[in-house]
Amino acid sequence: MELDCTQTPDLMIIHVRETRIDAAGAIDFKDRMRELTAFNTLRVMLDLSKVTFIDSSGLGAVVAVRKALGPDRPLELAALTPAVEKVFRLTRMDSVFIIHPGVPAHTGGQRDAI
Repeated sequence: MELDCTQTPDLMIIHVRETRIDAAGAIDFKDRMRELTAFNTLRVMLDLSKVTFIDSSGLGAVVAVRKALGPDRPLELAALTPAVEKVFRLTRMDSVFIIHPGVPAHTGGQRDAI
């Protein structure tokens, strides 16, 4: 699972560089997210602008990441494609997550490839 990260002083944006989060990549997604967020206390936003498909395993992986971050650091989502947005809406996960229409512009942030 290809993810990269941009950090600003108060926000970590993790960009998913895959078109799918599904059963085949769900465990890898959770592991990589854990690696990226383990030693970071910033707000975490997941950029899903490239993801055009998510299945129940992928949705479960996103929920697991949210739980792992704990109550003080909710996982925020950004730039959901129409198909992914529909899954979040149909499962009512759109009421659980903070969802932004787009990803904030990066101004002087640090970018790390993972």
